[in-house]
Amino acid sequence: MQHSQTPVVKDLVLVGGGHSHVTVLKRFGMKPMPGVRLTLICRDVHTPYSGMLPGLIAGHYGYDDAHIDLGPLSRFAGARFYHDEVIGLDLTNRRIRCRHRPDISYDLLSINIGSTPGLASVPGADKFVVPVKPINNFVQRWEQLAARVMETQAAMRIGVVGAGAGGVELTLAVQYRLQALLREAGRTGSELEFHLFSASDMILPTHNRLVQRKFMQVLNQRGVQMHANFRVAAVHEDGICSTDGQVFALGETLWVTDASAPAWLAESGLSVDEQGFIAVNDALQSVSHPDVFAAGDIAAVLNHPREKSGVFAVRQGRPLEANLRRVLLDQAPRPFHPQAKWLALISTGDQYAVASRGKFYLAGRAVWAWKDWIDRRFMRKYNELPEMAEEEAPEIAQGLAGEQVLKEISAMAMRCGGCGAKVGSTVLHRVLDRVQPHERDDVLVGLKHPDDSAVVHVPSEKVMVHTVDFFRAIVDDPYLFGKIAANHSLGDIFAMGAEAQTALAIATVPYGLESKVEDVLAQMLLGAEEVLHDAGAALVGGHSSEGVELSLGFAINGLADPQDYLRKGGMKPGDRLILTKPLGTGTLFAADMRLHAKGRWIVGALAAMLQSNREAAECLRRYHATACTDVTGFGLLGHLVEMTKASDVDAELYLSQIPFLDGAQETVQAGIFSSLQPQNIRLRRAVRDLDRVAAAPAYPLLFDPQTAGGLLASLPAEDVDDCLAELKALGYQEAAVIGTIQAPSTHVEPIAVIL
Repeated sequence: MQHSQTPVVKDLVLVGGGHSHVTVLKRFGMKPMPGVRLTLICRDVHTPYSGMLPGLIAGHYGYDDAHIDLGPLSRFAGARFYHDEVIGLDLTNRRIRCRHRPDISYDLLSINIGSTPGLASVPGADKFVVPVKPINNFVQRWEQLAARVMETQAAMRIGVVGAGAGGVELTLAVQYRLQALLREAGRTGSELEFHLFSASDMILPTHNRLVQRKFMQVLNQRGVQMHANFRVAAVHEDGICSTDGQVFALGETLWVTDASAPAWLAESGLSVDEQGFIAVNDALQSVSHPDVFAAGDIAAVLNHPREKSGVFAVRQGRPLEANLRRVLLDQAPRPFHPQAKWLALISTGDQYAVASRGKFYLAGRAVWAWKDWIDRRFMRKYNELPEMAEEEAPEIAQGLAGEQVLKEISAMAMRCGGCGAKVGSTVLHRVLDRVQPHERDDVLVGLKHPDDSAVVHVPSEKVMVHTVDFFRAIVDDPYLFGKIAANHSLGDIFAMGAEAQTALAIATVPYGLESKVEDVLAQMLLGAEEVLHDAGAALVGGHSSEGVELSLGFAINGLADPQDYLRKGGMKPGDRLILTKPLGTGTLFAADMRLHAKGRWIVGALAAMLQSNREAAECLRRYHATACTDVTGFGLLGHLVEMTKASDVDAELYLSQIPFLDGAQETVQAGIFSSLQPQNIRLRRAVRDLDRVAAAPAYPLLFDPQTAGGLLASLPAEDVDDCLAELKALGYQEAAVIGTIQAPSTHVEPIAVIL
């Protein structure tokens, strides 16, 4: 995480990772605005560049070539990245509703989410077509279509509805790639038919006649059948029919027409045009709500109507960023006038392209090379980021804060330590009113009582299990961090076979305005409470304070049967070792801090950390686990050494069987390690034949410290297969048998790593 001593004065929230917003993020990273907290909310971690989609489909680009990774870009911009989908707005209270998390507050909002397919007006379209937008969804569906074509030997008709530039490009790209795949498999590709449907009597209606003529020539040469004046009235599982009764059988229908907007924009009260797009003025500012901006396909610039095209979204990026800064400083935004003519470079799928601008026309492979150079240069701007600047002394941009806010900021410099650092009681009470702790009959005095301590009943037949964990935030999203911190803290309880009973929270929130402190604390505790509730633990109190960085921990109390709890000692020769989650969070988040981790790697790591160990622990106990621990800060090897020492045994560890998170081996091979790695690696003295083992590429991951890691347990050999099958059925898909317990030997080193 990036940390700053500058208090947050205003929240700028970007919804969507479209072409305009990536420019805003990059420029805020190059020139931060002290006192502004930037947040990006996006459903996808990798945002596709529409200009390279045909090349991606045709096979000329890989996935990473054609996608901007929003993870490193957000970190470079100093932005919190919330991986979620927005489903509504409360414009009165300036709050954003998301599908999977609590509402998010904003002072200024910008929306750049692109358009969605307009399927509602055509019966059956929502069920039986493959829409090209959202592009990320289309890429997944395209891969399924390609697999289906390769698997079947039967003839197939593929239809594309929409004969603008996007529809024509997509038709030719899909045809080129599928026929290439079939030829590679020794087939002719003659079993495929391609049909292009246009509602008008022409293709590419916004381009000049030379461009139209050229593409008609290409379509004819490639055997694509053109159907003009075909207005689709309905879509069926096996084809489409037109408004004048024509019926056409198709095996797959791709939809590249009728862009629309999600319904929640109009439902929120924003002024929209007839298609539901946000109505904005020349400054890209909502005509109904001045604290909302919009750009790209989702925006309808009332005075300058244009077709939905990525070129306009790219051009809107700089003026959008400038106007957001101006409004944050209480200055009037400036109008932006889009170009009347624009250059379009339209590809034919086979590294040949046509240039179109007004009456200008040019075609050839050199045009493709030109387009490729432009596209790759654009992508480098956002995927090859400069080194992050050092943090400077706290300051507030001139004009950002009013007199009253400046007084409050001035008071922050005099904040006390000790009890004077506590979060204010008013803020705390408001936050606690939003948190609904899990209720237990054995909690006699808890969070909702005014007393100084919690009072909890301990059943006479149980023993208490106590643990505490506390650490700095590793993600910029306080809601997700709350979930991770609670999951991590509960791990010790589950590893010992105990039931979580109560939790006390210890929270540190960065200095800020009262409303900002309240929002962060509430988001963090709401996330934690969801995890605690799922575990059956009651949040009964805690302590909160202000500090430099966001931190959270929990003291957890659990209950266990005095005759039936698990410990690290207890492993027996012949037992098998099971690991329930993959390794790699330490190196991945170290890489994320340096902008060297792909967004999808971090999404995978977060998914692992958010998975509870509760069901895994119950499963391991059902299959007679003899010892157990959770893999956390000391890494797999450190925790295994603790277990072998406590059990007086040796162990064989199968390096090739250990599961690793996607990207973890790449980052350690790049020399990126957690700051705790050097301390953990001192335990290499516990490994036999170290010179041979240390050369293995995955060897450093044995020492990688984990946050909210999985369980490491020993089980009798006869139970391990059934246990592993049940773990996978419970959702622990990466669970694996990674070793065997051996009788103590004469070796000084208890661990033998088998490559």
